[in-house]
Amino acid sequence: MLSRLANIFKIADLRKKVLFTLFIVAMYQLGANIPVPGVDIHQLQALKTQAQQNGILAYLSLFTGGAITRMAVFGLGIMPYITSSIIIQMLTTAIPKLEQWRDEGPIGQKKLTQTTRYLTVALALMQASGLTYAFHSGGLFSSSSGTDLIPDWNFPRAAYIVLTLTAGTAFVMWLGELITEHGIGNGMSILIFANVVSTLPGVGALVLSQGGGIKFSVIVALTIAMLVAIVFIEQGQRRILVVYAKRMQGRKMYGGQSNYIPLKVNQAGVIPVIFASSILYIPVLLSNVIPWKSMRTFISQNLQSTSMYYISIYGGLVILFAYFFVRVVFDPYQQSEMIRKQGGYIPGYRPGPPTERFLTRILNRITLPGSFYLAIFAILPAIPLIYWHITQVPFYGTTVLIAVGVSLATLQQIDSQLMMRNYEGFLS
Repeated sequence: MLSRLANIFKIADLRKKVLFTLFIVAMYQLGANIPVPGVDIHQLQALKTQAQQNGILAYLSLFTGGAITRMAVFGLGIMPYITSSIIIQMLTTAIPKLEQWRDEGPIGQKKLTQTTRYLTVALALMQASGLTYAFHSGGLFSSSSGTDLIPDWNFPRAAYIVLTLTAGTAFVMWLGELITEHGIGNGMSILIFANVVSTLPGVGALVLSQGGGIKFSVIVALTIAMLVAIVFIEQGQRRILVVYAKRMQGRKMYGGQSNYIPLKVNQAGVIPVIFASSILYIPVLLSNVIPWKSMRTFISQNLQSTSMYYISIYGGLVILFAYFFVRVVFDPYQQSEMIRKQGGYIPGYRPGPPTERFLTRILNRITLPGSFYLAIFAILPAIPLIYWHITQVPFYGTTVLIAVGVSLATLQQIDSQLMMRNYEGFLS
């Protein structure tokens, strides 16, 4: 293992990418620990305690690595960008102009990315305004409604905090794009991975103090079993054979070879889990903006990982988004047209619509177990925690899925670059 790890640092280009990624993650963690000006530092402990009680703040804390409980500059984290991406991808299938941009290649993708950025800033501005007011009025505190994180409240100070949080989100979005462009892996996924992993040591200590040594050992054993199962399932794939016909170009013969399309059991990765959490985050956002006490009470009591209401909705959303995102990543029509244009065919199926129908059928059959696998692993670990009344591990299954999924995707990208240079990779 150590020799394989050393292979990364033998390649100058790959070494720079890894070090650059680690540097960006370190910068993000720094910004996630610097509080915004105008906040009462002594009251932040009450915010942290409330987040550990698995209520509304548990959502805000999960994907920000606890930055929101520190009222940090990067307190909103990457969630506005995730929500913006969901909205744009959904609208792409409904608005012809966005669909046209998607089909234009790199130029159209650049326009979609720019639109996503603008929408991210708008959502961040909205969320920052709602959270700033909630932290001042104590709207997120179920037990201590008199807690005020911004005691010297006035419009200029509130506007300054809102602009700071919004600028922090824009900066985080830029950091993620820098990782994608110059580092290793998908930048947004890497930042989410850094958030969820950074909270694990503290959460482990809380579980040990709340549940005791035996229950803590059981949770550790369950985590190891989940790691093994997730790695095993994530490596599963269905290979579809594609044969390319021979053709003459000048005096040379081309084609006559075969290849395969690898369709993974979990073609969507961890994106459905992140998207489902983001959708359930929207009511939390609305509860901060709309001053309805009954709405806040309902969300605080039902949208938590120990609620069966939450578990049912969360599992259904994971399955729904798995099917949705698989169609975004792998379009049977585009894939069949690409095979036809390259002079290939799938044995037993004619190019064009028959190939498209075959790919659609196979994709649906694979996505069904893949989506249920994501839903089960996201919600099943919560059952023993509910039975033991351990509330210090909110979204335990989600955390493990994200951590392992992002790690595997990043390792696969490193492996591909190592294999191109004839070095042994991690997964070989």
